[in-house]
Amino acid sequence: MAAAITWNRYGKSRVRLVKIRRAADRHDVLDLTIDVALEGAFEAVYTDGDNSSCLATDTMKNTVYAVARRDPIDHVEAFASRLAAYFAGRPGVSLARIDAAEHPWDRLPVMSGPHPHAFVRRGDEEWTVSVTHAAGTPVVTSGLRRLVVLKTADSAFAGFPRDEYTTLPDTTDRLLATSITAAWQYASGFSDFAARTVIRTALVEAFASHRSASVQHTLYAMGEAALAACDGVTEIQLAMPNRHHLLVDLSPFGLDNPNEIFVSTDQPFGVIEARISRTARKNGP
Repeated sequence: MAAAITWNRYGKSRVRLVKIRRAADRHDVLDLTIDVALEGAFEAVYTDGDNSSCLATDTMKNTVYAVARRDPIDHVEAFASRLAAYFAGRPGVSLARIDAAEHPWDRLPVMSGPHPHAFVRRGDEEWTVSVTHAAGTPVVTSGLRRLVVLKTADSAFAGFPRDEYTTLPDTTDRLLATSITAAWQYASGFSDFAARTVIRTALVEAFASHRSASVQHTLYAMGEAALAACDGVTEIQLAMPNRHHLLVDLSPFGLDNPNEIFVSTDQPFGVIEARISRTARKNGP
């Protein structure tokens, strides 16, 4: 039986990088986890054991640190783009992809205000960046994940189909909680990456203010708000798992429960996903 390599990729995953930007009156902490992946003419590495074209993954790791030393990393998107361009220029590489997760640190509050060089981790929320560089053209996608939000009013779910297996009652007043994952793609040539803060604000404000008929309904409103907040965004994809909070039946104890006592459940959970584009594109993720 004849066999051939029809696709290949290799790289270095979970390169941990912390950079301290030191100014005279304050420091900034940049905490990143970076993945490097290369595709290209590396078939002989697999089939013949010929490593002459194989850039060592340890070299990839060292390159990340060396470039970080010279780069101010004002925006992770720009840093990831420079890394992707560098690796795309290596012999045999047809596509370079850099994925980065930023773990935000906030300044510790003290009596005089935010401390200039003491910090606290924000929690599980992360900023995400993905840059793909092929044929001289970079594609930059930014996003966030594990942004946990909850609202205690203006959320309903009613009017859905009912059959012999339906037990969920209609409700016009429920808790709505989710862990937002979002990824938005920038137009070619866009470089104002500070817009990510504006987009996050648009997502959170839309979640808070929207009168929700379902998670799907609110997801679309959030996507619309993100596109309206930044003209440089061509599309945004959102995933919003429904973090269920179930009303506890207190009637066996002779107590009422006017939407006050809930149990938070982890599994199972609904998952709602959609992509919202300036120009509709009907295909999968």
